[in-house]
Amino acid sequence: MGGCAPCVPPCVAPGVPDVRSRTRRGGRRGARAADRGRRSGRRRPGRLHLTDPRITESSGLAASRAHPGVYWTHNDSDDGPYVYAVDAATGRTVATITLRGIGTPRDVEAISVGPDGRIYVGDIGDNLGGSWDHVWIYRFPEPARLRDATVTAEQFTVRYADGPRDAEALMVHPRTGRVYLVSKKQGGGAALYEGPARLSAAGVNTFRKVAPIDLWVTDGAFSPDGTRLVLRGYFGARMYRWRDGRPQDLGGVSVPLQRQGESVSFTPDGRTLMYGSEGRHSQVEPVALSGEQLPDAARRDDDAPQGDASGGARRMAGRGPGRRYGAQLRQGRAGVGGRDRAGAGDPEPAAAAPVGPSTATYADGGSSSISRSS
Repeated sequence: MGGCAPCVPPCVAPGVPDVRSRTRRGGRRGARAADRGRRSGRRRPGRLHLTDPRITESSGLAASRAHPGVYWTHNDSDDGPYVYAVDAATGRTVATITLRGIGTPRDVEAISVGPDGRIYVGDIGDNLGGSWDHVWIYRFPEPARLRDATVTAEQFTVRYADGPRDAEALMVHPRTGRVYLVSKKQGGGAALYEGPARLSAAGVNTFRKVAPIDLWVTDGAFSPDGTRLVLRGYFGARMYRWRDGRPQDLGGVSVPLQRQGESVSFTPDGRTLMYGSEGRHSQVEPVALSGEQLPDAARRDDDAPQGDASGGARRMAGRGPGRRYGAQLRQGRAGVGGRDRAGAGDPEPAAAAPVGPSTATYADGGSSSISRSS
């Protein structure tokens, strides 16, 4: 449905070097990495089964920074201002976040977690073929505790410099915090759009085209270290090296056969893509990466002498929220079910104080997330 055939063989756009010889080298590197992974006891993530009957059109997916083993998702249109935290081990919803202070969502398509510890939700779809002159992005701090809550979110008005677009992919770069959108393929192809360095709730945020994309794009994600960008469609996906704020095509990436493939996220270690689909009780399928598809931090990990494979993982985590996330990984899956280092009854968001003017208030609603969520 538009775009290049993503897999066998990967297509090569004009002016883009053929990556097939590099892929062969990447295969040998991948075999060495897999052997190193077996020796180190590294476990690959399994399939995630969404059990919550309320999640019928999961359209976006993002790995939590504050709660290892948790993914954030949301429904497409006609649901309301809700975001769900799902435990990857059980598939159960462990928190439902209700957004207030925003208008009525029209077509929510994407979600991403920024380096500032805040969650970005893209109300960016336009099923009328790009007829709306503006769309919205919502932002709120990722909660420190996983429980049902109502939060006050910021709302940002977005326009494209070259006119209205239908889009389903929103990505926040994990180093710079800049927001990017990708339009779906429309008369001449999809495109990657770059937002301003900082979003403003006071006026219009203009997104400008920075690169053409030859794919019918339904979602995208940056790797945790910010060196890779993946964009997926219904039947294919492509991986890009991210360098100096621009994508460099590395070729096709495997995509599982799904009912309606709508979402993708990197796992926190950057080694696996998690592909989601719409539909009641849908499944999120893992696909392991290898060779040049792997983020730079993971590749450094694989090239490190045996017994010193933790350096890349530390770099993958990065600084700030990433460092806190790495510490929680060592402590175990903190936060799932409301048990984390914030302590019982602590309503503060997980983001550090100096992240900006955003504020959040939480309401328990008289019940815990486990008892209220499915």
